[in-house]
Amino acid sequence: MTRPDIVTETSIRIFRLTPENTCLESLSPREIDALFEQSQKDAHQLLIRCVLAVLNSGEETDDVKEMLAKHRDFDIDVARTAGGIELVLHQAPVNAFVIYEQKAADGTLMKVPKLIEGLRQHVFAVIRDLLFINSEIERTAKFDLNSPDGITDAVFLMLRNAGVFQKTGRHKVVVCFGGHAISSTEYEYTKQVGYECGIRLMDVVTGCGPGAMKGPMEGAAIAHAKQRVTDGRYIGITEPGIIASEAPNAIVNPLVIMPDIEKRLEAFVRLGHGIIIFPGGAGTAEELVYILGILAHPRNASIPFPLILSGPATSAPFFEQLDRFVRDTLGDGAASQYQIIIDDPEKTATALNRGLLEVKASRESLANSYYFNRSLYIPPVFQNSFTPSHATGAELTVTRSDDLPTFAASLRRFFSCVVWGNVKPDGVAAVAQYGPFPVSGDPAVLKAVDDLIIAFGKQGRMRLVGAYTPVYRIV
Repeated sequence: MTRPDIVTETSIRIFRLTPENTCLESLSPREIDALFEQSQKDAHQLLIRCVLAVLNSGEETDDVKEMLAKHRDFDIDVARTAGGIELVLHQAPVNAFVIYEQKAADGTLMKVPKLIEGLRQHVFAVIRDLLFINSEIERTAKFDLNSPDGITDAVFLMLRNAGVFQKTGRHKVVVCFGGHAISSTEYEYTKQVGYECGIRLMDVVTGCGPGAMKGPMEGAAIAHAKQRVTDGRYIGITEPGIIASEAPNAIVNPLVIMPDIEKRLEAFVRLGHGIIIFPGGAGTAEELVYILGILAHPRNASIPFPLILSGPATSAPFFEQLDRFVRDTLGDGAASQYQIIIDDPEKTATALNRGLLEVKASRESLANSYYFNRSLYIPPVFQNSFTPSHATGAELTVTRSDDLPTFAASLRRFFSCVVWGNVKPDGVAAVAQYGPFPVSGDPAVLKAVDDLIIAFGKQGRMRLVGAYTPVYRIV
């Protein structure tokens, strides 16, 4: 029985969690040893940050420093039990719980906390992906993470073990990209598009955070309820560097945490049958140049992959700026890969659905999997891990090239550095200490990039909290 003093105004002093109905419910002794060992190593601080982000879901902030300071006493232990493992949360945010009142034996009322079920599942998704799956990939010799096939196999394993493939083999799946810092009008629009997709029996995959990552899920969930769809999927895919600033929204089911941004992006394009891009900031630009660089490769010329940019009428200037950037850098050929639809959720979903039917017909004619797109060729330059920092930013040369995928990959890495310096905890700290990271390259390309980022900043698309300050300097 929980004592009354366990529950305070801001936190639950101690709370124990067991992994029922998760993939960690039944573990072998060797698996328990590996998981326990991982939890005691350097991964512990990362584990604390990611679990805290999950429990902080619903708080409209991307200020990681503020979140960590507010819950500086939060801690987590992985304990062994006769049946496997148990998590012990210390000073967990009270907002993650439902508080019930119950009479004690002496007749006094006691406050009994119960963790919201969706958040409980997300907590164990963090344990699974940060500790268990990574240790399995590292311990076995099955995956050569220096080879394209080995990387794709690892992405497949993580998605499969998260239960993503249980139903997506017979569902249409749309990936929705967009920013976490969007206006209320834009958010409502993403909900409407999500509804139109859901009413056409599509599942939704997003980066799992707030804003344009939550709206489509909310709309699709309402549409699925109307269609009496009981197995709709709202798949959230994130990575450790971004989860604290873009905490998973509570609708997400299931949650998958990929080891890095490259595997996260690969998971999106191999899992989804088509993509809708809503208004966003540097992260959205990164996702757009990534998919355009892949679709531009000659080996993907015959593979249907619908790509639609859509937003309300108030977002028209955003898409004009983004389209101009693509044409000024990657060229008109790259811009021909997408369609822009303004202020028409139904037309957006109808156009996407038409493209998804082409995808299904193509996969069936080639006997390709409908739930994991292995036929899509991803150049190694998009698969190789890139760790943003001042040093790697300085090594980047953003220069136009006849090899469009390679050029797109360098643009993608620049935007990744901007996201790192803008919202990721280690990047924010590094920029605060050392100043903006340097970047060099073709002056015309850098001007196009700079104009785009400046426009995003003026439109309030770079931060939820506080004004945006440039995190790079052109040299």
